[in-house]
Amino acid sequence: MKKAQFRVDRPDYAERAITEAIVNALIHRDYILLGSEIHIDMFDDRLEIQSPGGMYDGRPIQDRDIHTIVSVRRNPVIADLFHRMKFMERRGSGLTKIISETEKLPGYDSSMKPEFYSTPSDFRVVLKNVNYFSVTATAQVTAHDNALVTAHDERMNILVNFCSIPRSREEMQAQIGIEHREYFRKTFLKPLLKAGRLQMTIPDKPKSRNQKYVAVQLTDFQ
Repeated sequence: MKKAQFRVDRPDYAERAITEAIVNALIHRDYILLGSEIHIDMFDDRLEIQSPGGMYDGRPIQDRDIHTIVSVRRNPVIADLFHRMKFMERRGSGLTKIISETEKLPGYDSSMKPEFYSTPSDFRVVLKNVNYFSVTATAQVTAHDNALVTAHDERMNILVNFCSIPRSREEMQAQIGIEHREYFRKTFLKPLLKAGRLQMTIPDKPKSRNQKYVAVQLTDFQ
């Protein structure tokens, strides 16, 4: 993202989280499963890293708290090698590191939390594209706001048409299904009067109990 005098980087994924996920796949995969391989698949909204071999004890990781899982290395020699190359910080910290690094990304919220799945034969890490979800969320909010504006404008027009003959405030509220008097006054009645689309039948007594409102005809402007 470019600003006037500086640039703010908004990466789709945390680089360290991707590294941890790949290292985890290489260290914990089941190399006995011949013909199997690690898959890295990138989609518009997510990055998936899948490796052969499920959890070492066979229990699905999606049913467990990753903060309490005891690390058991399926391939201790490979794990030791990656530790010596500084690709591993400490035993059992990989999955929590993936989450903590992702949480540091600009625009992150809990809906973008990395997900982990396992079966007896495979393990999968799903990293969500935080920029994709941010843009999608913004678009949804904008669409929602536009829908509210459209609905509001439609009710304004309904009121003006309804007041082709003088109507009381109570009748107008009932016409568009609004019960709260003050909300109706601020959101609909006052703006319509200010815009000159409605006028009072007793303008010199605005608070008269006999007050009614009528649509302003084009001839009234001439």
